[in-house]
Amino acid sequence: MSEASESSSLAAEGCYVALTSDQLSYQDIIDRVRSPEAGAIVLFAGTTRNNFQSKPVKELQYTSYPPLALRTMLTIATTIRAKHALKGIAMIHRLGTVPIGEESIIIAVSSPHRQAAWRAGEEALEECKDKVEVWKKEEFEGEGGVWRANRDGAAGVRVDVKREDDDEK
Repeated sequence: MSEASESSSLAAEGCYVALTSDQLSYQDIIDRVRSPEAGAIVLFAGTTRNNFQSKPVKELQYTSYPPLALRTMLTIATTIRAKHALKGIAMIHRLGTVPIGEESIIIAVSSPHRQAAWRAGEEALEECKDKVEVWKKEEFEGEGGVWRANRDGAAGVRVDVKREDDDEK
C-alpha cells in the first residue's frame, strides 16, 4: 500500500477485518463488536515499543498482500467467533509506518461472558501473528532495517547488507 491513506476490509456475520494506513481507533473497533447480548468486550492493542532485544527501535513498517491477508483474517475471525460463541469479532491491522507508541493492530471481541472473550481475544491475536500475510520491518536507531515475520522474535533478514548470492542473480 502507498503512503496515501488507504483501507480495505471484509465482513461476514459478526466479523469484521481490515487493513489500513490510517491511525487505528479504539472506539471504531469497539462499536463494530458491541451487542446488547454481550456482557463483555475485550480489546487488545499491539503498540510499537521503543526497543527489541536491547536495540533502540525507531519505527516499524508493515506491508502486506491485502487480498490474501484479508481472506486469512476473515477465516480466523469466523472460526474463532464460532468456536467461542462470540457476538462479534473485529481485527484491524495497520500498514505502512507505525511510530513508537502507536498501534499496529487492534482486536476486539464481544461475548455474553468474559471468560470466552478473554480466550478468544488471545487466540485471535496468536492466529493473526502466525498466519496472516503481513510482514514488518524494524527500523533501528543508527542501523538499517530488519524484515521479520509478524511474529515476536522470529528471525529476520537485514535489508541494508548486500549478500554474496545477490551477485549471482
